[in-house]
Amino acid sequence: MEQLLRDTVQDAVSVLNQLPTLGGPLARLGEAIMECWQRRGKLLIAGNGGSMADAMHFAEELSVRFKRNRRALAALALCDPAAITCAGNDFGFETIFERQVEALGHPGDLLIVLSTSGRSMNLIRAVNRARESGLQTAAFIGGNGGELAGRCDIELCVPSDQTARIQEAHKLLFHCVCDWIDSRV
Repeated sequence: MEQLLRDTVQDAVSVLNQLPTLGGPLARLGEAIMECWQRRGKLLIAGNGGSMADAMHFAEELSVRFKRNRRALAALALCDPAAITCAGNDFGFETIFERQVEALGHPGDLLIVLSTSGRSMNLIRAVNRARESGLQTAAFIGGNGGELAGRCDIELCVPSDQTARIQEAHKLLFHCVCDWIDSRV
């Protein structure tokens, strides 16, 4: 177990050491989020599985608090189980986020998707709907970005093919955004 832990930590450190190359896109995301709120818009955040849990975590860090008490900021994870199961049942699983973006998104809002592979059709369709509806889009992805690569206004692509390392890096990146936002709100 000790060797497994050492190897896992070393692997994680190797991925995390490459993240400073994403400083430019991360700064653009922070600015886009602040501009969205200045227009009285909101963030819609989506992901599947562990990335849905991360979407919920990211949204609550913004809408409730991160490190300090400040005003609540408009951020919503697209994780309503009734909406997901209704859309999945009536229109197919690939529509579960697209329908919510159609219902809740307005021009000037920002859709953020989290996907380790970039191949989730439900997120690809949500991004397409968001762009058609006048929302800005951002993606936290990994590996080669999959089919999401090149579809969003802002992309943060973690240089790893391992789901766990990508999710760990996504969390570090969105925590950096939260920290930056806390210092400006």
